[in-house]
Amino acid sequence: MKIVIVGTAYPLRGAMAQLNAILGWHLSKRHAVEIVSFKRQYPKLLFPGKTQIDPSKPLFQVPTTPLIDSINPLTWIKAARYIRSRQPNLAIFRYWLPFFAPCFGVISFLVRRDKKTNVLFICDNIVPHERRFADVSLTRFAFHFVDYFIVQSRSVESDLRQFVPNARYAFVPHPIYNVFGDALPKEEARKRLGLVDERTILFFGYVRRYKGLHLLLEAMPQILKHIPLKLLVVGEFYDAEETYRNKIQKLGLANHVTVNSQYIPNDEVALYFSACDVVVLPYISATQSGIVQIAYHFDKPVIATNVGGLAEVVIDNETGLIVPPLDPAKLSESIVRFYKEEKESTFVKNVKREKTKYSWGHMVEAIEGLAKAGA
Repeated sequence: MKIVIVGTAYPLRGAMAQLNAILGWHLSKRHAVEIVSFKRQYPKLLFPGKTQIDPSKPLFQVPTTPLIDSINPLTWIKAARYIRSRQPNLAIFRYWLPFFAPCFGVISFLVRRDKKTNVLFICDNIVPHERRFADVSLTRFAFHFVDYFIVQSRSVESDLRQFVPNARYAFVPHPIYNVFGDALPKEEARKRLGLVDERTILFFGYVRRYKGLHLLLEAMPQILKHIPLKLLVVGEFYDAEETYRNKIQKLGLANHVTVNSQYIPNDEVALYFSACDVVVLPYISATQSGIVQIAYHFDKPVIATNVGGLAEVVIDNETGLIVPPLDPAKLSESIVRFYKEEKESTFVKNVKREKTKYSWGHMVEAIEGLAKAGA
């Protein structure tokens, strides 16, 4: 097949660019693949981070043409014309925010007009974590021009059925992030981070309120009554960083919490995951989380809240612990239990077994299956 992936790509940064690169590389083993990307993904006014450019080296060399400006419809038409000129059998879009629905919807409509190209949406989210006015109507517009879907959690599957009851889709769990290199010995990673023989838990990724870092901070004083440990908070703040730093001071946690609020380049991700005993996801809402798949790549157990599809991937008392959301007391109990009952070694063994389910081969086969069925 000839395949065009439409969406974020290097040198733009972030999970979606990484996922498109990995997918493109795996598909290119059997198909002709290129990416049509953004020349501007977000206007500066709407982007809460420090930079949209990835300082890392590219993960994979997939041919990429940056044509799309997310807020300029003329570029959408130009991108659609370019895609049609390539005469692909399939155009793949990764859908995660209704902000991109007008752009993706218009391109999909124009690409499908000659009936030579089918459109597939890989849905990371359908209903946003932080819903805004018109999100539903924008999503319905974009989905109107889609032939097939892939969903990666049962909660997203349920959302898809509400939007498109007769959707042709495949369910494929979020594949493992396997592009950040090998794990380091824990002692070496901790030494490089200045941690001296300390139990360490990790909160990793962009900081937004729905990810619940404030709840983990509220749980910390109770945890420290039972277990001395260090919390690593690693990731750029999309909320007011000062609010969290003030909370750390107010709760007397300055000596127990280390914050790195920079965007973490690909070649540094292994350092933080290698240094920790367990990854903690105290989310208030979720569909799925790529952080679990990064943790599993490094054979790390996860303590997560029971929201969205997290409990589908984090198997309670096997690869981690599942706790109720919005409950700092239960969260502290689970972290204390992890250490007191010495769960780490057993959970690590189970993670190594469980993660074999989440291969990129399954994603490629699902895409090929949908395309073949519709041919």
